[in-house]
Amino acid sequence: MLHVGINGFGTIGKRVADAVRVQPDMTVAGVAKRSPNFEATIAVDRGYDLFAAGQDGDEPFHAAGITTAGTVGDMVEASDVVVDTTPGGVGETNADLYADRDTPAIFQGGESADVAEVSFNARANYDTAVGADTARVVSCNTTGLSRLFAPLQESYGIEKARVTLVRRGGDPGQTGRGPINDTLPDPVEIPSHHGPDVKTVFPDLAIDTMGMKVPTTQMHTHSVNVTLESEPTAAEVRDLLGAESRLFLIPETLGIDGAGKLKEYTRDAGRPRGDVWENCIWAESVTVEGRDLYLFQAIHQEADVVPENIDAVRALSERTASAEQSIQRTDEAMGVGQGLVQHESEPARAEGTADD
Repeated sequence: MLHVGINGFGTIGKRVADAVRVQPDMTVAGVAKRSPNFEATIAVDRGYDLFAAGQDGDEPFHAAGITTAGTVGDMVEASDVVVDTTPGGVGETNADLYADRDTPAIFQGGESADVAEVSFNARANYDTAVGADTARVVSCNTTGLSRLFAPLQESYGIEKARVTLVRRGGDPGQTGRGPINDTLPDPVEIPSHHGPDVKTVFPDLAIDTMGMKVPTTQMHTHSVNVTLESEPTAAEVRDLLGAESRLFLIPETLGIDGAGKLKEYTRDAGRPRGDVWENCIWAESVTVEGRDLYLFQAIHQEADVVPENIDAVRALSERTASAEQSIQRTDEAMGVGQGLVQHESEPARAEGTADD
């Protein structure tokens, strides 16, 4: 049984902890927080051992009536692998803490790529992280693009990818970012940082990315154009993508026309917190003209990296699970790819129908 510590119990950390908890081969060694806010209370209520990570130690927690199990250093000592889910830039400052205790560590996409030996995506490069001391699970947007590009590259080859990312202004809990009433090129420079980040997973991929920030907290939306090296039909591409457990092709019959309805659908489907772990691709948007593929997809920034963190734990621990075995184990335990109505291939139309 792998003992996994989670340093940070915010947007990503609490989701990772809950995902670790349901894995058949993992247990939560503890979670670390800097301050005794509502999330610290939730951690205790869920039965997680809570460790103090702030400079003031456990004093603020005791003053708030919250019992701690020790310091973050104690948690690292008790862990086989640590998942660092602290805010962007903080993880790098924690690297020595993990290295000094010889504990493998996983960082998040908010850190620079050089914080870890490997930039990780389970579908694209799992094997490169096996036995590494550190890995960085790439950002939510890069995770979504990597999941999409991996099967396309394997089946058809990719000559060039062009992506426009329409990004949410902030997570629902990031009240300091709003309210916002503007639409911003973010950044104005081209490419946005997403293209170079994708290249940390696909070094040889030709990709250009442009970013925009809009006043919503729901999800990111990608407009994707990929020039392939071969000429599949749109139906063949839908079949290919629909076979991937972490890609959800939204059937047109569901009437989901945006992120708001998509989140409502997953809440109604019983997903914890309404989380969407999969890329959500509008099936009717999948269009092929010659070698050019076009589609729209939505990415839930709070959730899509969570399964990747679980797979990264297995890779760093050098357990015998292959990429396919780890992905399947993670997905079955969490319910990824389950409980959502998947797109079905179009029936072949007879020639000469009225809309031809």
